[in-house]
Amino acid sequence: MHAPPGATPAAPVRVGRALWLSGATMISRVLGLARDQLFAILIGANRFSDAFVVAFRIPNLLRDLFAEGALSSAFVPAFADAHRNRGREAAYRLANALVALVLLAVGILTALGVLFADGLVATIAPGLEASGLAALLARIMMPFLLLVSLAAVAMGMLNAQSRFTAPAIAPALFNVGSIAVGLGLWAAGWPPERAVVGWAVGTMVGGVMQLGAQLPALHALGFRIRPTLARDALADPGLRRIGRLMGAAVVGLSATQVNILVNTIFASHQVGANTWLQMAFRLMQLPLGVFGVAIATVAGAGVAQRAAARDMPAVKATLGAAMRHVAFLNVPSAVGLAVLARPIISMIYEHGRFRPEDTAATAQALVFYAIGLYAYSGVKVFAPAFYALDEARVPVVGSVLGMASNVVLNVTLWPVLGFRGVALGTSIAAGVNFLVLAFAWRRRHGGLGGVGIAAQLARVLVATVVLGVVAWATAQGLGRLLGPGGGLSRQLVLGLVPVAAGGLAYLAVARALGIAELTELLGAVRRRRAPGR
Repeated sequence: MHAPPGATPAAPVRVGRALWLSGATMISRVLGLARDQLFAILIGANRFSDAFVVAFRIPNLLRDLFAEGALSSAFVPAFADAHRNRGREAAYRLANALVALVLLAVGILTALGVLFADGLVATIAPGLEASGLAALLARIMMPFLLLVSLAAVAMGMLNAQSRFTAPAIAPALFNVGSIAVGLGLWAAGWPPERAVVGWAVGTMVGGVMQLGAQLPALHALGFRIRPTLARDALADPGLRRIGRLMGAAVVGLSATQVNILVNTIFASHQVGANTWLQMAFRLMQLPLGVFGVAIATVAGAGVAQRAAARDMPAVKATLGAAMRHVAFLNVPSAVGLAVLARPIISMIYEHGRFRPEDTAATAQALVFYAIGLYAYSGVKVFAPAFYALDEARVPVVGSVLGMASNVVLNVTLWPVLGFRGVALGTSIAAGVNFLVLAFAWRRRHGGLGGVGIAAQLARVLVATVVLGVVAWATAQGLGRLLGPGGGLSRQLVLGLVPVAAGGLAYLAVARALGIAELTELLGAVRRRRAPGR
């Protein structure tokens, strides 16, 4: 693949667009934390919360595998190629054919999940005490799979046409729906065994809102939902390409889902462990979602468009810029989460039925999850690029090797570290996956676009060390100053002030070291705030 004659590589990553997407995603993630906080207040960390985590994992695993995973990875490059080379009408015909297939295939999966919920729960959580409750919750939430599958198609269409706002806001509305129902449960004063059933209903309300939020944007672009299984629609070459890429993506992503299943099986043998791990992983996903996914979404759309134009220099430039931004934003985030895990979790979760011992356990899990944050983000940047280039075998191999590492690590670490070993194994497995993708890219395509990736990472690490020292020292000093005890005000001070101190120290050192990504981000902020923007 090469650039067409006379082609000029486009700007690698539109920082302003990524910044806007990060802001929209930040709103969603903050609302997600509020949702988790309300869940902790209402239910706590016990056999009831574990039942919900296990029950929601069933449609969620299938969502990650088929909807927001394989389907998105396969659909975006195929839709972008059809839109560019065959026109909007052909691209929309392709989307309607896919909607029809999703309704058929995912509808069958949903029905099977409802019928066999008891067996599924027993398989993925053999040690779970409240297995009957988990099966009931799974039946309530299985239709969530169909809703998010359709939402993934809508998200792919919008992202492929560089319309990022609605897809970024949609998850926020999912959280809004869940929170609204949760507040009603809190006002009613329901006990945890009843509140958890209401929470499952709230999850479905959120799923409806997540899909509905994207439909007006699609309508504005001229798309009309007309599902079709006509022969000419099913013969579309784009649909065959989606099927081919999805087949490879399902194999690759199934490795990730196997990791989650293995983690769930081990954690089900300790009451509260699945909840602790879930809460910690959600916190780790805050910077992953705000920075890693935002960068990957913008870069992935750019890679798909430039791959369709056969412009390999621009593809490499996009990936190079994306990885530099991942390092600048996610390396300090990982260290900050690890250093301040205890006060952050206490501030967010330690209310209502969530106890101090739950805070301690969740903080330990977060430290081990944070180790893998850079690798998680790197995989989200690299994997879609391979799919866009029709090199789906590489991310499949990376996922399979990561899965094998995770299984071995779980078996090895669980007897020594318990649920903490599950978190550590997950992070190391992500590192294995990332290294496979990075080495494969270098071997197949040479280096990434731009210069100084290794040097930039070294400067980021120096600034991150300063962040860690300042954040830790601030937390320790405030802890001695405020003395022992609890209270919301103390939690807020210990949770927020060290974060702010560490962040300011990082930015100051980054500026002194001349890290270019800081200048780009500040410039994007100024442009966004300028009149008329």
